[in-house]
Amino acid sequence: MTDSVRRHEPRVPVTDPTVGVGVNADRQGEPRHRLVAIGDSLTQGFQSLAIFNTGLSYPAIVAYELGCLEQFRYPLYEGVGGLPFNIELLLRDLEAHYGQTVDLWEIPFALFRARSLMDRVEDYWERGPGLAVPSTTAVMHNLAVFGWDLRDALSKSADECRQRIGEPEDDPVKQLVQNAGERAALRVLPTQPPEAGSLTQLDAAARLGEETDGTGSAHGIETLVVFLGSNNALQAVTKLEVVWSEEGYDDLSRKKPFTVWKPEHFEAELRQVAAEVSRIKARHVIWCTVPHVTIAPIARGVKGKTAPGSRYFPYYTRPWISDDDFDRDQDPHITGAQARQVDNAVDEYNDAITTQVRDARLAGKDWYLLETCGLLDRLASRRYAEDVSARPAWWQPYELPPALRTLAPPPNSHFLTGERGRRTDGGLFSLDGVHPTTVGYGILAQELINVMRLAGVPFFRPDGHTPREGEIRVDFDRLIRNDTLVDRPPGNLGSTLRVIGWADEATDLFQRVFSSFL
Repeated sequence: MTDSVRRHEPRVPVTDPTVGVGVNADRQGEPRHRLVAIGDSLTQGFQSLAIFNTGLSYPAIVAYELGCLEQFRYPLYEGVGGLPFNIELLLRDLEAHYGQTVDLWEIPFALFRARSLMDRVEDYWERGPGLAVPSTTAVMHNLAVFGWDLRDALSKSADECRQRIGEPEDDPVKQLVQNAGERAALRVLPTQPPEAGSLTQLDAAARLGEETDGTGSAHGIETLVVFLGSNNALQAVTKLEVVWSEEGYDDLSRKKPFTVWKPEHFEAELRQVAAEVSRIKARHVIWCTVPHVTIAPIARGVKGKTAPGSRYFPYYTRPWISDDDFDRDQDPHITGAQARQVDNAVDEYNDAITTQVRDARLAGKDWYLLETCGLLDRLASRRYAEDVSARPAWWQPYELPPALRTLAPPPNSHFLTGERGRRTDGGLFSLDGVHPTTVGYGILAQELINVMRLAGVPFFRPDGHTPREGEIRVDFDRLIRNDTLVDRPPGNLGSTLRVIGWADEATDLFQRVFSSFL
């Protein structure tokens, strides 16, 4: 790999959202659209291998606290657990039929049941009610689409997605919704009038920026959030394969084989995205850094840390494969050295994002940096919280909100497990080991709100008119009540890893879902 990713120490998070550059923001009038978000699955609200709970994505949580949730537009995916396949739905279905454990003799029947559910989901979205795309001329405020990277944000439109959706095959073995990402995008991107079908994510946001209400504001958008780049490295852990980008990284038809973008390729794409964002009429723009994907529990380190004080394990494999069972000749994995290279590349990505924010502020634009990479680092249980010797000098544990601290146990970044319908570990990541639970999204929403308050964004009561004074705190009690994994997890969660591992081995579920991302 190139010298640019041969760092020895982790990047120090940027704790000042203004990156040390002051700006006199234009605050004339009231922008028509209070919040618009551009991003991927983390912004869309993906959980447990599916997009379905979009009303509890972090942008929707922020809109609720802003007092404008009723006006905040986001897509819906309400059929059979969403797209592509909701593993929480599978666990609850198995619990309803086999109780809190699946006995050995029941496994063939459970496998048949899992395949039947996958077939129902496939039929719904490929041939049933899910095939019909709602027609609307209004542009969504949450413009995120799961699986999208920088190039997708630059190039994909509704028209492009339609062209990529082929005639579905009712495969009795590979029972998974084909072109799930494109089907999801058609509910996000504008399709009406017909000429709107050529708009990308960035184009759609620019159109919202042009919509002013005659209040004297030059901006149609008050706060624009840009959270892209995770999918330029994520597949290193979802596929457990490191394939560095080469020629064709910027081509929709040629980039699929790559799982990690070289920093110079990422930066080239980022410059184009930043140029597009610069033309969007948004009063404030908040850029999120890319999290270290190797912290996500979908890839669990095994065999102990490589050395005292190291951040890394010698191997990273699936969370349902124990240290004793792991066989490097048989089990999928990446090495600790590869994980370090991926993290170093992400650090380079984030340096590039920081530079874009600094340059924009120097040019007078009110752009901010949200250090989501540092946020996840501070929540990382196995990497830092449980290994004092591995902690960098800057590391401090993230203080959970009071409502989460009182949970037993408090949520952490381990893979979610439980016993007899009660969570016993994890809680920040959903059942796919990559995407947050609802309370995890709430933490991200709180950090975004903190930056918005720094930018001077006003927050209101649910009536949309009564100002909220003082600190703005996310209503985590509300989120806990709506978090089915934290508040009322499946009763068979005690055997979750075994069941999920069995389902993945039998159906290649995780590999095929995450491969459908890009």
